[in-house]
Formats: sequence, C-alpha cells, structure tokens
Amino acid sequence: MNDSQPVRLYLSAEHACGYLSGYAARSAFVDPEWTLNAPRYQRLLEMGFRRSGGHVYRPHCRDCMRCVPVRVPVADFRPSRSQRRCLQHNADLQLSLDTELRDEHFALYRRYLLGRHADGGMDPHDRLAFHNFLECPWAPVRYWSFREHGRLLGVAVVDHLPLAFSAVYTFFEPRAADRGLGTLAVLRQIELARERGLTHVYLGYWVRESRKMAYKSRFRPLESLTAHGWTPMPDDVDRPSAPAG
Repeated sequence: MNDSQPVRLYLSAEHACGYLSGYAARSAFVDPEWTLNAPRYQRLLEMGFRRSGGHVYRPHCRDCMRCVPVRVPVADFRPSRSQRRCLQHNADLQLSLDTELRDEHFALYRRYLLGRHADGGMDPHDRLAFHNFLECPWAPVRYWSFREHGRLLGVAVVDHLPLAFSAVYTFFEPRAADRGLGTLAVLRQIELARERGLTHVYLGYWVRESRKMAYKSRFRPLESLTAHGWTPMPDDVDRPSAPAG
C-alpha cells in the first residue's frame, strides 16, 4: 500500500469452506482498527481483497489457491447473445439506486434464502446479520433495486468506488428465477460503469469447481489476478491461473 500507515493482517481460524465441500478455509483480515475509506478499499480490491460488512479479507488457505479474484474491464466488454436476450427480457423492470436497506429488502432476502439457499448456513430470519453482512460504515454502498410495477424483484448490493464498482451480493425473488436477475444485475453494473467512465466491475472470487461461481466466467473479457498481476482470461479457458499468495 502506498500509505504512511502500515496495514496489519490477522489470520482467522480454519473453518469449513463455503465453496467446496470437504475443504477447510481461512482468511487474512485487515486490522479492523485500520482506517478504511473508498480509495483505500479500491487499492485493496486491486490486491485481491473483498469486504463482508465492514471487514476486509482475502482467502489465505493452507495448500489451496482456488479462490481467484476476477473483474470485468468495462470498456472492452461485449454482451453475448444470451446476455442480450437477458437485457431484452427484463426491459420492463425499473431500476433505482437506494441508499439504505428497508423492510422490503429484508423480506425479499428472506424469501431468497428460504427458496434458494435453505441449507446455506445463513439465518434468513436474522435481521441484524442481514444489515451487518451488506452494509458498510466506510464505503459508499448502493442497493440496486429492480422492480416490476413497483414490486421488488431483485437487489444488487454494489460498492461505488473512485474507479470501479464492486459487486458485493445479489438476491432476488425465487419465483422470478427465469428472468436471470443475477446476470441482469452484472450487465447493468457494467453499463453504468462505462457511462460513468469507470474502469472495472469487480465480481469477487471465482472458483473453477464451484457451480455457484460458474456465472462469473461468462462475462468476457474477464481479468483474473495471478502471480503476474491482473491478466486476461483466454476465451477458450475457463480456469485462470492461481492468484499470488
């Protein structure tokens, strides 16, 4: 970090991996006493970190480097045929960039977890955990709300940073799964990032063996963080090199 204040990292205890069954995981967390803001977090994103609530972390697992940071260079992105169909299919939805989480967001989050991730280890009824997971005291967060005639169908939690958007989490109405709202959320983030002159949309970690992460490799071109820095992922390769340790 080009900063006069050093960054101290703490290692978490090992726990079950949330992406791959049978694997143990641990993370390196940025010292919570270190002052964070949007420009500093932008730099940490470039180094492969992510946030959960106000805590910033990066996987630091023993003998495993399968979590690969990925991002979309928005100036070069071109939607595929299926992504263009997704945009057309959802042209009737209205988008608002909300500044706070409300009751309707929590109600949709509960339906999403109960309908899509009932065994995912997250309590759909815990309102405090919902806010602690998605909100952040030091980042400019927007809750991209997709509505059909006023009815909330999907929410994308997005950090608005100086040079990029960072996609934090997306949840949607389970009964509207055929709309492809997760794909739509990323496509709209890329569109607005380009309009605003931003350089990238960060999609978090991509894990080749994880079905939950497969959608990220469909946004091309895609860059992955490797030992040589951010590197384009070849179109005919669906697994980027492992990131620097």
